[in-house]
Amino acid sequence: MATTDISKLWADRFDLPSWFTEALSVPREEGFVDIDGSKVHYFRWGKRGNPPLLMTHGFLAHARCFAFIAPFLAEQYDIVAYDLAGMGDSDVRPGCTSALRGSDMIAVANAFDFFSGPHKPTIIAHSFGAGVGLTAMEQEGERFAGLIICDLMVMRPEKLKERWEKEGQGRPGSGDANRPSNIYPDYETALGRYVLSPPQSVGEPFLKDYMAYHSLRQVDGGWTWKFDPRVFAPTDDDQEGWLQAGSRVAKLPHKTAIIYGENSKLFDTDSAAYIREMGGTHIPIIAVPEAEHHLMLDQPIAFVTALRSVLAMWDNG
Repeated sequence: MATTDISKLWADRFDLPSWFTEALSVPREEGFVDIDGSKVHYFRWGKRGNPPLLMTHGFLAHARCFAFIAPFLAEQYDIVAYDLAGMGDSDVRPGCTSALRGSDMIAVANAFDFFSGPHKPTIIAHSFGAGVGLTAMEQEGERFAGLIICDLMVMRPEKLKERWEKEGQGRPGSGDANRPSNIYPDYETALGRYVLSPPQSVGEPFLKDYMAYHSLRQVDGGWTWKFDPRVFAPTDDDQEGWLQAGSRVAKLPHKTAIIYGENSKLFDTDSAAYIREMGGTHIPIIAVPEAEHHLMLDQPIAFVTALRSVLAMWDNG
């Protein structure tokens, strides 16, 4: 089976900026850790013993969404970004509830000895992954230094129900868990089927291609998605957890910050107002200008700056 070189695919499409190529040249470790018999794929940057950061991604995405973000933080921190179960290159865990995903996040931190050093780990998570981080903090938040939520879907419950009814779904990422993924005859066809959720253009188009390439794998007959369709299976705790997301964030008794895209369709100024009404007046809420939901694809450098600002504020007490 022939392989495809991403650098050749990009050669005629994009003039890659130096910040991106330099970020990808920063040394990193790649591998798998075992969590309850399942392989979890990860990347690691930085120096052991530095304050740890644990990063994860949105629904059907993968840890490479932080592959060009984490290097900017690698001098000061020990960073692990991992693929959620059934996504990227991690094994699927059938019947994976929100509670189990939260426990898995804690187990991943423990697998890297993040709880045994002088510094507690900070969670940095995007979208669906931020929901996982929120659950982990509710389970064992005293073991973490804090949670940086990156464009988590937060709406007033009535507004969210209206959105679900309009879209004909009962939860984020609804789909058919029993339907096999499509196989496309070539990479270009598969690339043409790659769509962000919610749909949007991106500020840096080459980053969308980067994410698409690493969302696909070659199989006999062509290309297909890496994620396992079983991640679409509904669980009993999903819907209520999303409906109460704003209240859950506001009531979290641990350090919390929110970074969101100024033009996001999933978090907006009313989301911020709702969190404050629920009691979250202590939570820093930072809007990244000219960004939509996918912050790292729209305004990667501004996103890094926002992360640095929150981390510096917490590091300085």
